[in-house]
Amino acid sequence: MPDASDTVSSLRNVAIIAHVDHGKTSLVDQLLKQSGNFRAGELEKLAGGQHDLIMDSNPLERERGITILAKNCAVTYAAADGRAYRVNIIDTPGHADFGGEVERVVRMADGCLLVVDAYEGPMPQTRFVLGKALAEHLRPVVVINKCDRPDADPDRVVSEVLDLFIALGAEDDAILDFPVIYASAKEGWASTVWPPQGATDMRPVFEAIVHHVPHPNVYLELPLRMQVTTLDYSDYVGRIGIGRVFQGTICQGQPVAVIKHEPDGSTSLRKARIVTLNGFSGLGRVPRDRVEAGDLCAVSGVENIDIGDTICDPEHPDPMDAVTIDEPTISMTFRVNDSPFAGREGEYVTSRQIKARLERELEHNVALRVEPGRGADEFVVSGRGVLHLGILLETMRREGFELAVGRPIVIERMIDGKRCEPVEEVVIDCPESAVGGVMQLVGERKGVLRKMESRSDGMAHSVFEMTSRALIGLRGRVLTATQGQAVMHHTFERFAPVSTEQIRRVNGVMISTESGQVTTYACEQLHDRGVLFVRPGDQVYSGQIVGEHNRDNDILANICRLKHLTNIRSANKEATVTLKSARVMSLEQALEYIEDDELVELTPRSIRLRKWILDEGSRRRAERSARDRAAP
Repeated sequence: MPDASDTVSSLRNVAIIAHVDHGKTSLVDQLLKQSGNFRAGELEKLAGGQHDLIMDSNPLERERGITILAKNCAVTYAAADGRAYRVNIIDTPGHADFGGEVERVVRMADGCLLVVDAYEGPMPQTRFVLGKALAEHLRPVVVINKCDRPDADPDRVVSEVLDLFIALGAEDDAILDFPVIYASAKEGWASTVWPPQGATDMRPVFEAIVHHVPHPNVYLELPLRMQVTTLDYSDYVGRIGIGRVFQGTICQGQPVAVIKHEPDGSTSLRKARIVTLNGFSGLGRVPRDRVEAGDLCAVSGVENIDIGDTICDPEHPDPMDAVTIDEPTISMTFRVNDSPFAGREGEYVTSRQIKARLERELEHNVALRVEPGRGADEFVVSGRGVLHLGILLETMRREGFELAVGRPIVIERMIDGKRCEPVEEVVIDCPESAVGGVMQLVGERKGVLRKMESRSDGMAHSVFEMTSRALIGLRGRVLTATQGQAVMHHTFERFAPVSTEQIRRVNGVMISTESGQVTTYACEQLHDRGVLFVRPGDQVYSGQIVGEHNRDNDILANICRLKHLTNIRSANKEATVTLKSARVMSLEQALEYIEDDELVELTPRSIRLRKWILDEGSRRRAERSARDRAAP
């Protein structure tokens, strides 16, 4: 029988899961603030606390308003029954591109808080994260968040959540009989009834956790078994493995066996010793002499420890199942920057430096894959989406790396002898007046409408099915068609035979024929031909993409052209020149914009678009050769 000592029975491990932007991190922040574990003003001094997002301490997370890395903290809660409970809280990302973070940390928990927007209801990523939680048999507590919204409809959302549980095959009465908490993380209150009656704090959430999430079922007398699910790094002790002790007890200084799952399916064993052992308290770690089964801890002293490794008793080596992660769906070519501006702005520019950085990323980014490219200066990097790889590229830029990146390519699979590609469920919420434009854009990419409904605030909720290949570049066009009012989400659904339909960019581009400084005179001559990506005074080179053409063909443009001066006085006054604003793309927008023969050049200070082959003559010969090969 499992052991249930007082320490274990008062322990709760809970993961916070939800669709992106439904308020997971805000909910965790309120739980931290109202737990009574921190002094007044202590949380606000933290990097994330200054932005009301304590758990999102990474600069990229705060800038983009999303959670990228799974994190955990621990609080002590004095419950209504008079007992003190220790709650380990694991905050997870909500975006589909970071699903690998969710998949590897849910097995650390015994229950989950499923956070759902009181207006939007279950969204594509809600299905994904709930499916992973149910697969690990986590006991759910449903939190209907954002109940302070004027258009909130909690009753409808609760019904939709129940339908989702049933659709995912949850047949156990213990699972389906989930408690429902109505909350507003923004205002800091929660209630067990709707409408709320005198709700002033988050105690109902804590009470639901301690009474509905089970304590860990552990066997303290059995030999040690712990699995590493997260990695950290310290300049003093090296790699730190974070995970849950599933049975037995781990002690500081204890000799252990580390079992690794190899790519070929075999396992390897090596001996090690636990140098430092830390438990979690609040947002930090505290030294511990021992950690019992059911609790989370961080260990150091084990060289080359990896995610999925099992730490166990040397006399009883017993590996746990490998951490299963869904395969990548998108790949890109990372290559050394060979443009005329190479090395001007970046500190790390060689293939050796890029390779070493990618290998370091593989240590903790479990959903990433890196393979050699066609040449020594190329690497094929695969991930879960454009945003997943975009975050990696943005991080590398800020670290001083300079490189060029090719167009995202959807990874195909052979299933029953047929080439298949991923198909995704796409949800678009937009004003009803813009539905026609959105339908046209989706129709051009062979999307199939599954469901559409109008909501009380004048928004249309549409659900489509389309290939991942067709999704690349769609978000930007939908936002343009709806004046930025649309919200679009998608998640993987299934594989289907590859479509022969070619999806290309509608507009051609303007390609610079000269290297030098962009002039106002040249911009004035070109602004009627399309939209420029550069401003007067910018430095450009031959072969760089400097704008989008109004038509579907590429054109050459001398963006450095100067106005010829003469000694003849003009009879007319100089006209005032008014130029359109240059289009500034984010990194993800640039990656989705380019075609197969184009690259995105990334430096710490610039994002440029360019042709893969810079020389115009060589480019034309390559295009002619490609047409000849394609001809029957």
